[in-house]
Amino acid sequence: MSTPAMKKELREHLKRQLKDERQQIIAGFQADGMPEKLLRSLRQSVDAVLTTAWFEAGLPENTSLVGVGGYGRGELFPQSDVDLLILLEQAPDAETTAKLEELVQLLWDLGLEIGHSIRTVDECLTESAADITVQTSLLEARLICGNLPLFGLLQERYRAAMDPRAFYHAKVLEMRLRHAKYEDTAFSLEPNCKESPGGLRDLQVILWMVKAAGVANSWRTLATSGLITQTEAKQLMEKERAFKDIRIRLHLHAKRREDRLVFDVQTAIAESLGLQSTGSGANMRRASEYLMQRYYWAAKTVTQLNMILLQNIEERLFPKPGVTVRINERFNNVDGLIDISDDDTFATTPSAMLEVFALMTERQSLTGMTSRTLRALWHERFKIDAEFRADPRNHALFLRILQAPVGLLHALRRMNDLSILGRYLPNFRKIVGQMQHDLFHVYTVDQHILMVVRNMRRFAMAEHAHEYPFCSQLMANFPTPWLLYLGALFHDIAKGRGGDHSKLGTVDAEQFCREHGMSEEDTELVVFMVEQHLTMSQVAQKQDLSDPDVIAAFASLVKDERHLTALYLLTVADIRGTSPKVWNAWKGKLLEDLYRVTLRVLGGEPHSADRELKNRQQEALATLRLYGLPPDAHTALWKQLDMAYFLRHDAADIAWQTRALYDRYDSDKPVVKCRLAPIGEGLQVAVYIKDQPDLFARICSYFDRKNFSILDAKIHTTHHGYALDTFLVTEQNFANSYRDIISLIEHELCALLTSVDELPAPGRGRLSRLSRNFPIQPTVDLRPDERGQYYLLSIAANDRTGLLYSIANVLAKYKINLHTAKVMTLGERVEDVFLIDGPALNVARNQIQLETDLLEAIKV
Repeated sequence: MSTPAMKKELREHLKRQLKDERQQIIAGFQADGMPEKLLRSLRQSVDAVLTTAWFEAGLPENTSLVGVGGYGRGELFPQSDVDLLILLEQAPDAETTAKLEELVQLLWDLGLEIGHSIRTVDECLTESAADITVQTSLLEARLICGNLPLFGLLQERYRAAMDPRAFYHAKVLEMRLRHAKYEDTAFSLEPNCKESPGGLRDLQVILWMVKAAGVANSWRTLATSGLITQTEAKQLMEKERAFKDIRIRLHLHAKRREDRLVFDVQTAIAESLGLQSTGSGANMRRASEYLMQRYYWAAKTVTQLNMILLQNIEERLFPKPGVTVRINERFNNVDGLIDISDDDTFATTPSAMLEVFALMTERQSLTGMTSRTLRALWHERFKIDAEFRADPRNHALFLRILQAPVGLLHALRRMNDLSILGRYLPNFRKIVGQMQHDLFHVYTVDQHILMVVRNMRRFAMAEHAHEYPFCSQLMANFPTPWLLYLGALFHDIAKGRGGDHSKLGTVDAEQFCREHGMSEEDTELVVFMVEQHLTMSQVAQKQDLSDPDVIAAFASLVKDERHLTALYLLTVADIRGTSPKVWNAWKGKLLEDLYRVTLRVLGGEPHSADRELKNRQQEALATLRLYGLPPDAHTALWKQLDMAYFLRHDAADIAWQTRALYDRYDSDKPVVKCRLAPIGEGLQVAVYIKDQPDLFARICSYFDRKNFSILDAKIHTTHHGYALDTFLVTEQNFANSYRDIISLIEHELCALLTSVDELPAPGRGRLSRLSRNFPIQPTVDLRPDERGQYYLLSIAANDRTGLLYSIANVLAKYKINLHTAKVMTLGERVEDVFLIDGPALNVARNQIQLETDLLEAIKV
């Protein structure tokens, strides 16, 4: 019988053994990079310690220690739990219970992260029937030590109770729910290498299904069974090895269980794999980008083969006679799935690889492809080569897909999933899985492009007309919408090549159009969309839309209504396809305003400031009459406002501000009015006060203290020296407390503007993880405007709370007068433009110092 001293000595010995062997195994992995060896060695090390501890515990002979789950499968990741089942022949008595408790405590004392259950065979089967997770973990049960016949009984009864069909359905449902949790994409910028679609778990699901069905228990035996080919088995083993390698490195780097490739660790993992950054400046590709593109390609392969295997397993488990209807000599309709007429259809007729997608867009009765069709497509995709791409028959088929009235997006996505799209458009293949660290795209380039096509398609679908009615109206009247889809498909195809992707993409677009026999007119439109796809958003968000010259220049660029409409629809679809954070109603209104005023100019109506001024004033007066104001109530205030004010504000804003200020236009006290933003979420805040040098900074300091984000700022000075500034602000919690906060803002901001306290020092604010890991080089550009009357100050930086206040604080220090502010937030990036003047700017040395101080204020 062991004494306490002996038990302590054993515990310390086993603890040292585990630690020393673990260090040796990890050192070996870092030297040879062999993931299977590490997983096997860690498992064997723990097996040995568990066996020693088990026999030392002196448990009855009719008990077994069983590994389940991943540990039962025979592999152990550096920070994974050791999942154990202590199998009993009958419920434990008091003595056995005490020994079990002592054993479990010992295992914890050794530093093992164990997940354990203590059950009889009957209890195991009961739990297995009630919980698919338990049933799955028992599927991989492995005897470590103890009573072999008892373990054999569990396996025998478990297999007898297994219903492969029910298990298949349960795992498919579980997988779909898991995929939905990860937004049904393998292309998340921070994927979970274990749980995300296309990750390790998807591979394990396949093996669980075939093992439950008694078909196979490894990729090699699965190939022997005929469910997959030797080539497919090799591909799956390679991808599984790659994912295991990444997961091991994640555990070692984080020193805890971490399966997510978050931004913080991507560079470290990439470098541990020997990947290095290349290029510099705008042409730099980070090591992390190479890593993630490899990861996405691997996940894509797993997704492709998973799709094929699931259908194969389903057909094996649920054989159906099937009703076959001939489509043509190459394809049949089998119970709603398109099936090739012969195994070698794609080999003998390669153009059928495009025809199959064309047929699916044209026949709504076809809901998918048979596993035979999917497998043949995947294996024969290499026949899409230069000769294939030059074949006029294939040109016609691809255009048929683009011009399909329904099913285009589904076809393009499936073509991308099966690597058909990238082989037909080689430059598209280059951007598959390519990350974008511009801080506002949350998708890889290929997924962003398909998202933009999706947005375009939704404009054409009646069931989505309520989302963007104006876009849907324009799309309904556009005679050739397929050209818009083509423009969307090519607009970012040149990303990552270095240089201006808008210019480089036009070469690809023009070559495609000419090779596919498109007319000069249609070719020119597609090329125009690709080349100018960033222009409309830049004009709307960075330039003064009240300036007739700005509108005239933009109208000259687009030339006619067809080009204007195409560019507008692409711009809206593109911004919406970058990130849920980037699009908002305010940006939508800017774009629509630019569209409408440009359309009037293209229609022959000159953009006259006088006419626009008169129209807005009349519309504002009509609104004021609804409030019962005297006919001349506006006169005194409006005499103090110049044309720029009326051109920069909507009639509704003019009426709102006039109603608030008509009897206080010469007030000695500040007037602050706040209301719900007329468009979209947020609040509109108007400030009216005698002008002062640090006014903009003082207002920004208040919004900074409240953690409000400023989406827009209109700065105006009246003839009699009053500032009339309007801000559009938002905050995460506004949605639930708009009305409560309006009176608070009016009261607190008034109090702040009447105080004489010094401005507080700006804080640095918190950066998001994305901004911390992928900071952009901040830029400050100061130059005279075209008329030489003011200066344009352009600033680009990582977004953070208090950034605008930091900028305003520097401007106040130099006594700079602010005339307009264009504040543009693109996800985690800001690009702000200010129109300024001031005596300090007349000295070149001061300009340089101002730029230096601004760079210091905005740096990360």
